[in-house]
Amino acid sequence: MAGERAEITTEDGVADAYRARPDAAPRGSVLLIMDAYGLRPQIEAMANRIAERGYVVLAPNVFYRDVRGELLSAEEIAGPNAFGKVLPLVRALTPDVIVRDGPAYLDALGDDPVAITGYCMGGRAGWHLAAAYPDRVAALGGFHVGGLVTDGDDSPHRKAPSIGAEVYFGHADNDRGMSPEHIAALDRAMDDAGVTHRTEVYEGAAHGYTMADTPAYDEAAAERHYEALFALLDRTVAA
Repeated sequence: MAGERAEITTEDGVADAYRARPDAAPRGSVLLIMDAYGLRPQIEAMANRIAERGYVVLAPNVFYRDVRGELLSAEEIAGPNAFGKVLPLVRALTPDVIVRDGPAYLDALGDDPVAITGYCMGGRAGWHLAAAYPDRVAALGGFHVGGLVTDGDDSPHRKAPSIGAEVYFGHADNDRGMSPEHIAALDRAMDDAGVTHRTEVYEGAAHGYTMADTPAYDEAAAERHYEALFALLDRTVAA
């Protein structure tokens, strides 16, 4: 497996990114969309793990308009004020912004349909990309994703009829951003739209359970996420 820094030219500038490649001929391509704490060693390690399965993985810094490289130090990520520091960047990453960047990220992975795996806000961004580019996104895995169901007319779950991908959601237990009622509403929207999907709640796992550099990390839940993700990739984008 080989990892390298990359730069992706978008409509609005140049996004720094991390690309991981398998040693053998790739089986398919994966767009990994980071959580709110940015592109950092933890995200690179996750990309490497997926590449070891045989996939080319691109992990762009979706905050490139405001910051390049690591957003927070390891100490800051583990501290109590981490989310407050990144919240303005999360709010600025609107659906229009991520959809505008989408073609550049997808093009960097080639012409074949890709899979998206997204974490926290990255899963929500992946949902918007899958809805905007249904012919290019074959699969979407979302893990501890919040904010997919709101009371507004622009609630993300209302985009379910535009989704062409197979979808897997691994929800965190007792997640304030994705309550049992929200999960049920999202499932109904996908059912009504005929989206092939599977939803699981990871009992006892906190929001952020995949991220080994945060206090929310849950090793058992993180390993379960890899099992579910690899199964999704193997049946949707593997050559």
